[in-house]
Amino acid sequence: MTLDHFWLLFNGLSTTLEITFFSLFFGSIIAVGLTLAMVNKIPGLNLLARGIILIFTGTPLLIQIFLVYSGPSQFEVIKNSFLWDYLSQAQICAIIALAFNTAAYSSLLFKGAIESVPRGEWDACKALGMTRGQTLAVIVPHALRRVLPSYSNEVILVLKGTSLASSITIMDVMGYANQINGQTYDALMAFSAAGIIYLGMNGILVLIFKQLEKKALAFQS
Repeated sequence: MTLDHFWLLFNGLSTTLEITFFSLFFGSIIAVGLTLAMVNKIPGLNLLARGIILIFTGTPLLIQIFLVYSGPSQFEVIKNSFLWDYLSQAQICAIIALAFNTAAYSSLLFKGAIESVPRGEWDACKALGMTRGQTLAVIVPHALRRVLPSYSNEVILVLKGTSLASSITIMDVMGYANQINGQTYDALMAFSAAGIIYLGMNGILVLIFKQLEKKALAFQS
């Protein structure tokens, strides 16, 4: 493996970061919806939310990616609809799978954080005559501060999870590592180099979240 091969891995870095960003963005939106459905015990939606969480936390991410990528093509109604323009793209399928996967885990974190807020704060909001929605508007920001350390781990897991996207032909960092391995038959160097890149990205994320945690949790000191 030459230095040129190493730099080739960086061609997939932008794809890896794009998948990570959009998966976390859409995943966080879905997670908030799932959390609210569970916290407010909305009939029907609560059961649906728990079903989604059960499926995406109880099955391997790799299977989820394969199902989202290959599953829709089995239905003519989907192939003949506008959805096929999106579901036929490997990168979008990877983002969908990762978004729902991280949403399932994140919603459990968010729900736990909300429920960990001292009962006194709930009672204070009730004493002030606040509605359920107004109470959550006060409680949720406090809960999010507490969940930040745990959520940082979820972000890192999503970044590492993007490496599975190469299994559906996406040329991310891992995709190029597979390509280099196929050209040079030097698996040790190819995947070690990819690992170094992932390690570097994870290190940067850890530093960023450390700073965020210091600011977000300053109220506790």
